[in-house]
Amino acid sequence: MRAARPDRTLERMTNSSPASRVAAGRAARKRVTRSSTGDWAPAPDRSDPMAILEKQGATRIPGLVPIRYGRMAATEFAFLRGAPAIMAADLAQSPDTGLIVQLCGDAHLSNFGLYASPERRLVFDLNDFDETLPGPFEWDVKRLTASIAVAARQNGFSDDFGADAAREAARAYRTMMTRLAGLNELDVWYQSVDATMLLQLSKRKRGRREVEATLKAAEQRTNLQALKKLTGPGPDGTPRIRYQPPLLVPFAELGFDRDTEEETIRRVFTDYRSTLQGDRRALLDRFRYVESAMKVVGVGSVGTRCSMSLLLGETTSAPLFLQVKEAQESVLAPYQRASRYEHQGHRVVAGQRLMQATSDIFLGWASGPEGRYSYIRQLRDMKGSANVPEMDKALLRAYADLCGHTLARAHARSGDRVAISAYLGGGDSFDRAMGQWAVAYADQTREDRKALLEAIKTGRVRAVSA
Repeated sequence: MRAARPDRTLERMTNSSPASRVAAGRAARKRVTRSSTGDWAPAPDRSDPMAILEKQGATRIPGLVPIRYGRMAATEFAFLRGAPAIMAADLAQSPDTGLIVQLCGDAHLSNFGLYASPERRLVFDLNDFDETLPGPFEWDVKRLTASIAVAARQNGFSDDFGADAAREAARAYRTMMTRLAGLNELDVWYQSVDATMLLQLSKRKRGRREVEATLKAAEQRTNLQALKKLTGPGPDGTPRIRYQPPLLVPFAELGFDRDTEEETIRRVFTDYRSTLQGDRRALLDRFRYVESAMKVVGVGSVGTRCSMSLLLGETTSAPLFLQVKEAQESVLAPYQRASRYEHQGHRVVAGQRLMQATSDIFLGWASGPEGRYSYIRQLRDMKGSANVPEMDKALLRAYADLCGHTLARAHARSGDRVAISAYLGGGDSFDRAMGQWAVAYADQTREDRKALLEAIKTGRVRAVSA
C-alpha cells in the first residue's frame, strides 16, 4: 500500500507568506507552461481504453455491466461521463503543475447541479465525488473543459464554439480564483452559489424559461415526491418500494435471503450511524427502517453496488429515502498519492464536505459485507441537474462559465488559491490552452467511443439499453 500523504496543514499555516505562495505559483510555470497545458496527443503506449473499462467491470455486478456499456455507447457525451478512468490515465501521461487541491476527479458538466442546503435553500455546486482525491488543480479543469467541447458537438455546434465555451469556463475559473486569492480565509469558506444565479444564465426568454423549469423541478424532488413515485401501499398499508426491474430490484433477485438481507442492513446502518454528528444521529433515530432495494444509477457508476432504503418518521410517517452507494478506489489513485482515508466511503465523504459549500446532513459512510465500502446520503433532497443536451449556444456558454466559477470556489477551500492564481496570471494564456485541450480531447473521446462500439459489435462486450 502506498504511504498516505502527510498532513501539511500546520506547515502551510506557519511557513508560507503571501510572497512565497506567489513565488510558488510562478515557479510552477517552469514545470508546466500555461500554453503547454493545452497539448494533447495519445502516447505510443497508451492503454487500451476498453481494457480500462473491462478492468473496472470486473469489480462490478456482472448482470449490470451491460447496462453500463449500453448507456456509455449512446452518445459521445455519455461515453465521456462513464470514462473518468480513461481520462485519468491520459492526464497522468503529462507533467503537472504540482499545485494540489482536493479534486472532484470527475468534474464534467453533468456532475454540477442543484440540491437543498440544511436551511432548505437551493444551492448550485459539484454533486458527485466518487473519484475525489488530492491532485493537481488543472486535472479537474481539463475534465470540465473537455466535457464542454463534447457537449457542444453533441448539440450540433461547431468546434470553434466548443473551444470558445471551454475558454469561457477556464476564464471564469481563473478570474474567480484571482478574486478568492484576495479574500480572507473565512470569506472564502463561506462562499456559495445561490440557485437564483442560474436565472442570470440566459437573457433570452427561452433560456430563462428552461432555468425556471429546472429550479421548479428541483424544488419538487423531495422525499414526499419520491414516496409517490417509488412506492405503493403494502399489505398492512405501510408504503413499500415498487420494483422496476432491472433498475430497481429486490435483494432476493441477487441471491440474498431475508435473514441475510436484514443482518447486512443492520450492520451497515449501525456503522453508518456512528459516522454522523450527534445531532444527526438523534434525528436519524426518529425514523424506523422499512425496506431496501438495489438501484441502478448514473452512467459511470452502473454496476457498483447501490441501493436505496425507505425509512418512515415515528410521528407522522414522513418518508426519508437514503441512498447507499458503493465506494471503490478513486480512478485517480494509481497516479496520485494515496488517500489518508483507507475507508473509501470516508474518502468520498471527506472530499465532498471539503469541496461543497454545504453538504447533506445525512452524509456518512459505512462498511458492508465482504469488506466493501459505502457512503450514504439522501436519495432526493431537492436535487436537480441541467439538461445539457437541450442547451442552446447561449445557455451552454453561460453554464460553462458558472461551472468554471463553481469549480474554482471548490478548489480554493483546500488548495493554495494564491499560488494557483499566480500561476494562472492575469492574461488569457491558460484559457486559450484549455480551449485547445478541450477540442483535442473531444477528438480522443470520439475515437474511444468508436472502440466501445466496435467491442459491442464484435461481441467482446455485451451492451443493453435500460
